[in-house]
Amino acid sequence: MSRTESQLRRQIAEVGRWLHQKNFLAATDGNISARLQDGRVLVTPANASKGMLRPQDMVLVDMQGNKIAGRGNASSELPMHLLIYHRRPDVGGIVHAHPPAATGYAVAGIALDKAVLPEVVVSLGRVPLARYATPGSPALNKALRNLVSQYNAILLANHGVVTFGKDLLRAFFHMETVEQFARISLVAKLLGRQALLSKQEAEKLRALRPPHKKSRQRPQSRDRKP
Repeated sequence: MSRTESQLRRQIAEVGRWLHQKNFLAATDGNISARLQDGRVLVTPANASKGMLRPQDMVLVDMQGNKIAGRGNASSELPMHLLIYHRRPDVGGIVHAHPPAATGYAVAGIALDKAVLPEVVVSLGRVPLARYATPGSPALNKALRNLVSQYNAILLANHGVVTFGKDLLRAFFHMETVEQFARISLVAKLLGRQALLSKQEAEKLRALRPPHKKSRQRPQSRDRKP
């Protein structure tokens, strides 16, 4: 069932508190967004603690990034969110955060792409690493463009993690899964052994994943290219 704008505003604030309580964010880090049924997007404001947001703080924009309503400015990383929404019509919510273990992998330049945990293979497949580019820049969108169509979670080199799903709650769950995967992978590495699932078992699990819906839209201009 589709949520109303009022419900989504409250949910974004709630997810922000969860991220802050789990130490997935510090200070004014990160950004969150949700897509309304009519295609407009609610996004967190720039320079605001995600643990202290109120429903009325969210900024409403259209799919080209034009501000429709809001007291402040939209997050500087709005272009990344719009890229994902343009290329994935099945996505209704996006979370960008800096969970410590997963971000450590991103800083080390190591993707979380080993078939180790069945629940991760089913829910995410793998978590690739996007090359570094300045946050909010066209270069970052270029680095993400092909990955967005294939995955629901991506490590951002030297930056953090972005996750997305059919709704905001699913996007948050994906963020939790990525961080749990990173912690378990780190412990396995410290223990000196990582037992991988066989190729056959991994393929059985991947077959359980629903396909993504890809956008057929073509970008209209280079500087707003999704």
